Amino acid sequence: MTEETSNGLCIICGHEKQEGIRIIDGFICDTCELEMVHTEVQDAKYPFFIHQLRRIWLQNNA
Repeated sequence: MTEETSNGLCIICGHEKQEGIRIIDGFICDTCELEMVHTEVQDAKYPFFIHQLRRIWLQNNA
């Protein structure tokens, strides 16, 4: 994972942001990354994050 400074469409929130991380062909903005790393497994948003991250894997292996 590398820090990015070019605009990207976040795979979590769907907004175009300037700063975040790029994982394979996916982009996660800094805001969503911070929220994800502080989300507990029991949190209702956890499955949503997993689903969105799985999209990176599926796009890369399609």
